[in-house]
Amino acid sequence: MLLYEDIITGDEMFSDAFPIKEIDGIAYEVDCALVTVKPGADIDIGANPSAEEADEGVEDGAITINNVVHSFRLQSTSFDKKSYLTYLKGYMKSVKAKLQETGASADDVTAFEKGAQDFAKKIVGSFKDFEFYTGESMNPDGMVALLNYREDGVTPYITFWKHGLKQVKL
Repeated sequence: MLLYEDIITGDEMFSDAFPIKEIDGIAYEVDCALVTVKPGADIDIGANPSAEEADEGVEDGAITINNVVHSFRLQSTSFDKKSYLTYLKGYMKSVKAKLQETGASADDVTAFEKGAQDFAKKIVGSFKDFEFYTGESMNPDGMVALLNYREDGVTPYITFWKHGLKQVKL
């Protein structure tokens, strides 16, 4: 199993237990789901319940959560477009410095800069569609993950910056 950690904060962001798709060589989209959890119960990671276990209603005290957000203790935050762009500029500088520090080639760093710039334009173009999450530490210098919904309007996914993560094998 692979765990993906923020290279700046060390916060756990997601694992390969969830479906992952690489986007433009610059980001990962991680499929997630809204699940209902009873207080004190184990988390339902989205598997289909058996016919005996299925119930139609929500029990008292049960809450609906995003399984990735909950599992990795991601913290909700908010931005307006201007403050997000300010954050993103600083974050990209930090990631570039980490890439150089870890021995990435000049070509890799250049590819990251170009890809990140292009991907950031896509984000800004649909800014109002995103919800924002930081890692558990809520460190403002760390990665901000972007929650959005597929074209059907109900299927959630979270976007993470690929170069801002390191893989840890468990």
